[in-house]
Amino acid sequence: MIRARKVTGLAARGVALAAVLAAVGAPPITWAQTPAPAAPPAVEAPRPAPPQGLSESVAAVVNDDIISTYDLAQRMRLLIATSGIQPTEQNIQQFQREALISLVDERLQIQELRRQEKDQKIEIVADEAELNAEIADMAKNNNVPTEQFIASLEAQGIGIGTLKEQIRAQTSWQRWIRGRYGSRLRIGEDQVKAQQQRLAASASKPQYQISEVFLDANRVGGMETAMTGATQLIAQMQQGAPFQAVARQFSASATAAAGGDAGWVAAGEMAPEVEAALEQMRPGQLSRAIQVRDGVYIIYLRDKRSGAGAAVVNLKQAALALPQDASAAQVSTATATLTALRGQVTGCGDLEAKAATVSGVVAGDLGEAEIKDLAPAFRSAAETLQPGQLSEPIRTAAGLHILAVCSKRAGGADAATSEQIESRLFGQQLSMIARRYMRDLRTSATIETR
Repeated sequence: MIRARKVTGLAARGVALAAVLAAVGAPPITWAQTPAPAAPPAVEAPRPAPPQGLSESVAAVVNDDIISTYDLAQRMRLLIATSGIQPTEQNIQQFQREALISLVDERLQIQELRRQEKDQKIEIVADEAELNAEIADMAKNNNVPTEQFIASLEAQGIGIGTLKEQIRAQTSWQRWIRGRYGSRLRIGEDQVKAQQQRLAASASKPQYQISEVFLDANRVGGMETAMTGATQLIAQMQQGAPFQAVARQFSASATAAAGGDAGWVAAGEMAPEVEAALEQMRPGQLSRAIQVRDGVYIIYLRDKRSGAGAAVVNLKQAALALPQDASAAQVSTATATLTALRGQVTGCGDLEAKAATVSGVVAGDLGEAEIKDLAPAFRSAAETLQPGQLSEPIRTAAGLHILAVCSKRAGGADAATSEQIESRLFGQQLSMIARRYMRDLRTSATIETR
């Protein structure tokens, strides 16, 4: 899956905070299968109204650590400002729920990190100097002085301490997960090859450039809550809330830090429910809420293209020259020779060396080509063989051949390289580990909401 360079992590949050400072443009989204008016241009984000009905008291207790209603109100203001969604009577409860979930998760993370610091006698939690540096970077990303950046937040009723606490938890947690598990996580060559084969097999299928928001049903309190929340988010994006900002604040997917950008995906890479929805959509459309096994997706289809029509293969061959009118005995002898050679060769790496030891056999590199452009005699073998495999002897007008497939990849633009596939698999596995870690912390914690 190929995509342009993206701003991720804390830098992405700084970009999201640009909504507090300046006008932002909403993506051209329409309702899938249902005509809808174009989203109006976004204007400078208005100051969010203070959440109503919250007195200064205890909102939740997380393992004896108190989250006050002031903390909750502050986080709601930050969430409203950075998501680009206008608060209404219909969605204010969703803001409150998401703010409380985030605060609870962050308290659990900091508690776990403090425990690890004590046990391992190391410093993990970001200090004040690191937080100030992150805020300075955010201000720089928005082309304003740090003082103006902070003043803009305060004008929204958002204390700088609220942003610092969010940064402290997220920065420290990401550093801990990557440090503890990243060095141990290995993406094997077999995993990369398996993914390459899946991509090659789907090369002829339609491909979709998508952005996604995923609401984890376990995190938000059940499937019904996730469906309701997704429906409300869709309504707000139809009214102009930027998809990227919504994804950063609400999505539980690993793509959240990149504004939901999942790049190009092919049929077969997504949940069947998502794939079925995409087949009915046109570029520029926003899906309805799509329920899957563990949550709900919102998909924005940015672009769509037909499959490449064929995979691209890199081939080597070993051949014996035979005239077109060769006798059956000659063909049989040549077949036996190449079959014996085939049994000695392990793949592209030693084909030429082993062939050089057999009289009359010539071996060479055929280079890279699309399967559809190969000679008919070679095409069938190239379609069915996987990298590292060799064909049975193939008869042509020029002689007898065995083919070795050195590599196979999806054709067309934006085909993924091995490095890109490895990076994507690494990110997916690290994200899965982090989600499981958080699930275990929530399960073992004592959490009371008031």
